[in-house]
Amino acid sequence: MKIAIIGSSGSGKSTFTRELGQILDLPIYYLDLVYWQPGWVPTPAEEFAALNRSLVANDAWIIDGLYGKTLDIRLQAADVVFFFDLSPWITKYRVIKRRIQYHGKTRVDINEGCPESIDWPFIKIGWNFRRDKRPGILAKLKDHAEHTKIIVVQSPKEAQRILKEVKATGKYYFDRC
Repeated sequence: MKIAIIGSSGSGKSTFTRELGQILDLPIYYLDLVYWQPGWVPTPAEEFAALNRSLVANDAWIIDGLYGKTLDIRLQAADVVFFFDLSPWITKYRVIKRRIQYHGKTRVDINEGCPESIDWPFIKIGWNFRRDKRPGILAKLKDHAEHTKIIVVQSPKEAQRILKEVKATGKYYFDRC
């Protein structure tokens, strides 16, 4: 099974990915871990695209991350896509909470040498995610809906309900939804 998990920063993608990966026993790839090199140095675009193509060539995976310029690579290969479409109030609260929680530390889904940080442009991008990014994402999802199961997650409770159902039914959950 190949699962892509996309959405705004602070939407709960990484936590959901970690829990879903444990339940389904699938390999997990965090795109933030691949894209950001120590010191918050981005991977060059073509190299990052090649890494994405390499990841999706595997037989089974969960890939966490939006990265719009390479999204089509994952959407074309995925069996299932979870789109975390949460309120900006929730996502910004979580981003600020995460910044405090990981002050001076590195998260498990990001490279060493990339300590948690936050700035006004980052907050602004997240706050405007639904207005600026969501329409394009929904259009891409619609383009792939014939061959890919699309699941839109709109609340933290819904994410927890899905994890509980997947835990109870395993991969059969995806046949029922």
